[in-house]
Amino acid sequence: MGIVTAPRIPPPAVAAGALLAQYLLTRPAPGGIVRRAFAVGLLGAGVTLGALSERRFRAARTTVNPLHPERGTQLVADGPYAISRNPMYLGLVCSVAAHGLWRGGLLAQVPTALLAEWLDRAQIPAEEQALRSLHGRSYVEYCRRVPRWISSGCANIPCGAEADR
Repeated sequence: MGIVTAPRIPPPAVAAGALLAQYLLTRPAPGGIVRRAFAVGLLGAGVTLGALSERRFRAARTTVNPLHPERGTQLVADGPYAISRNPMYLGLVCSVAAHGLWRGGLLAQVPTALLAEWLDRAQIPAEEQALRSLHGRSYVEYCRRVPRWISSGCANIPCGAEADR
């Protein structure tokens, strides 16, 4: 596997683009109370997850800058990181999904799916490679315990550890 470099666009900027696309692609649908309540709950969960995750990074005195994952100094594996290797990104996707739900219609979720795909295929692999390089075996073990996004009950595929098999 070659060196994967982190994209030069910060994930929050990509999320802002997804929010703008949702706005431009859809008109606000008449909101049912259940749909709107679910959207507010999902937004609250996303923001809370993102904030708690960032707080853990800052407490560990490691970088939160997604453009330079190689500057990480600590492997954070507790708190939200015990259930997802990417809770900040999960919070971001939940927040964008909440906005799409609020707007209504399936078309509003297309930017959400594209954001998740971009994170999964472009941003996260560069971070995983940097973390594996920085933390070695402890990171590979962490990957075996904790899923990239959230547990689906399926077998967890370790990040960057395919060569170890």
